[in-house]
Amino acid sequence: MTFLIVALSLILITIIAIQIGKVSELAAKIRGEEEMQEATNRRQSAYMIVFVVVFLLGCIISGVFYKNYMLGFGPLEPASAHGGTLDNLFKVTLFFTGIVFVVTQILLFYFAYKYRGRKGSKATYFAHDNRLELIWTIVPALVMTILVVSGLDAWNSVMADLTDEEDYIEIEATGFQFGWNLRYPGPDGQLGEKNFRLISGSNPIGQNWQDLKNLDDFHPGEIVLPKGKKVRVRITAQDVLHNFYLPHFRVKMDAVPGMPTYFVFTPDKTTEEYRQILRDYPEYNVPADPKDPESKLLWEVFDFELACAELCGRGHYSMRRVVRIVEPSEFEAWQKEQPSYYFSNVRGKADDPWKDRVFDAEIGSRKAEFTANLDKALAAATPEEKVLPLNYITFETGSAKLASISSYELDNLVEALKAKGALQVEIGGHTDNTGDAASNLQLSQQRAQSVADYLVSKGIAAARLRTKGYGDTQPLDTNDTEEGKAKNRRTELRIIGQ
Repeated sequence: MTFLIVALSLILITIIAIQIGKVSELAAKIRGEEEMQEATNRRQSAYMIVFVVVFLLGCIISGVFYKNYMLGFGPLEPASAHGGTLDNLFKVTLFFTGIVFVVTQILLFYFAYKYRGRKGSKATYFAHDNRLELIWTIVPALVMTILVVSGLDAWNSVMADLTDEEDYIEIEATGFQFGWNLRYPGPDGQLGEKNFRLISGSNPIGQNWQDLKNLDDFHPGEIVLPKGKKVRVRITAQDVLHNFYLPHFRVKMDAVPGMPTYFVFTPDKTTEEYRQILRDYPEYNVPADPKDPESKLLWEVFDFELACAELCGRGHYSMRRVVRIVEPSEFEAWQKEQPSYYFSNVRGKADDPWKDRVFDAEIGSRKAEFTANLDKALAAATPEEKVLPLNYITFETGSAKLASISSYELDNLVEALKAKGALQVEIGGHTDNTGDAASNLQLSQQRAQSVADYLVSKGIAAARLRTKGYGDTQPLDTNDTEEGKAKNRRTELRIIGQ
């Protein structure tokens, strides 16, 4: 129906235009072509004067009206140390080009009025004017020199890379359709190597797990940065051209597949400080949700943002990420809470190249986990609750030989037994249902005995230890999946006297 209405409207407009043309022809025949043409020229030239006045006033009024929503004007001042340099460059450029724009528009429409077609008028012809040539050559050249020199100075200042001696944070942003993979270094302060050939479902940016610098890197869902510290952003893309754009920080750089780029900037306002600036302007004291008058005000919900400034596909709009700028102490606390991507998603799985190694960070955390489990079992009221899993004691496949990485968990147990001299325990071995029940029962008993032998070798009295193999008779999970079988293959400690 809408298409039919639009089609009929276009047909009617065409008919009206044709009829107006015919009426004009008839009027011209009645009053004469020359009089008609001169009246038309006079009328059209007057319209042009009216148009340029309305147009320029509209430009000025709209600029004043919307200035508090435009970057670099009103409250939207830069939130980075270099932002003022770029804003000043844009304002200088706007000043000169604005003058040219206004003067050009006035002259263009004034000439259309002044030199409109009139009976008996004739254009003055001159072939050359040296003075005019000098004016329109020298003036633009001087203006361009000012703009280019100031632009190069700003470029060299803003785009200068950092040296190893400088104190800064380096993060990485990898664009893809349609989102950003963000990566921060861990406590070592260094980002590890990556290779696109290593990208997989469990390794979204292709980190090389053989590189130890990768092991503490983490992937947050938002950008959090400290105020007052230099930040170097590595920028790249996996598929098509994207653009890393932080408008409030005056940061904008293409993310190009196969060609890493970078940008260095220093945030100088926290998110909360910027909100307080916006608070003083009426435009930001309106409900954030126009449909809900009770919603928070715009300044209260304001956040810096990361956007993609390239039209990278239909889901382009979904590449927005929140950026939070906080005080250095808050950033350090947030950074310590972030889990390593490797230890959270890769450790102990098929892609892990370090299955036979325990890292320093794990030794402390595993000891704390063991201590917490032991304290819980000691405080338990029922025998069923006085059981704790020895999660990190493992054996070679199909064997009762302890894996070398089990020594840390075993040493935790030795330390606890020496500290609590009255403690008596049962070491229980469990298997999955692979193979026959008798073999599983024998293997579980042998594994429990291997643990007891290790404890005795470290000075624990054999009389305090009891071993028992349960085979596959007490599964924790289904044996129909590999994950379930892994849970069922375990060693447990039961407190039988304290």
